[in-house]
Amino acid sequence: MKRAAIARMVLILAAAASMTACAGTVAPTVSTAGMPGALEPVHAAAFTRDEAVFWVSSNGCTRKEDLIPIVTIQGGDAIITLRRLDEDTCRDPEIEGVEVKWSFEELGLAPGQAVSVNNPYQLPQT
Repeated sequence: MKRAAIARMVLILAAAASMTACAGTVAPTVSTAGMPGALEPVHAAAFTRDEAVFWVSSNGCTRKEDLIPIVTIQGGDAIITLRRLDEDTCRDPEIEGVEVKWSFEELGLAPGQAVSVNNPYQLPQT
């Protein structure tokens, strides 16, 4: 079931990427200067009323604690920039990446608040 959900997200992202010129090279909408860690490309992102879910690359050791979501408010909308604090140096790549989640409460957001992602999208390696 998890693979099916990820496959659907990848298909949606592929369609979205095809509608924008070189989606992987689009500059972030929020300046990342001075933010800790490195800008993390994401395989997929999804939001519920009170949860943010991201799929990111992993060499087998990526944990939620290795990443930090930085929330910027612009015009009343939240923009999340996902940053990697610790490099994953393991050697057992997760082909479809790994899922990491944050509640809106953890992010300091109100349930149902409008959210967008500031990270580039990168399809999983096949």
